Amino acid sequence: MIFLEVDCNALQPIISVVKAVVSVFQFVIPVLLILFGLIDLGKAVIAGKEDEMKKAQGTLIKRIIYAVAVFFVVTIVVFVMGIIGRGSSSAWYRCYTDTTTDVSNYLDNQ
Repeated sequence: MIFLEVDCNALQPIISVVKAVVSVFQFVIPVLLILFGLIDLGKAVIAGKEDEMKKAQGTLIKRIIYAVAVFFVVTIVVFVMGIIGRGSSSAWYRCYTDTTTDVSNYLDNQ
């Protein structure tokens, strides 16, 4: 197999933006899921109907599970790709891990 040499300097601004966006999604989506679940539960409690409260509790539990999954999916993917990427084709992994999410570092250098 032929592996192309990756120019990390050229890719760092793109990787930096992608890492920043993924990091924001990793935290914002779980918070929104839990918040919406709590709002639904609050509506059911205010309505005072027992069946709506049980349904809202079930929905909240599902959303908490989804929130935990969304939070950890990025970590799991990076971990698995790190295991797979070690070896002769690990140039992309080094570029990814060496790049920070601070985009201003790369904009100032240009």
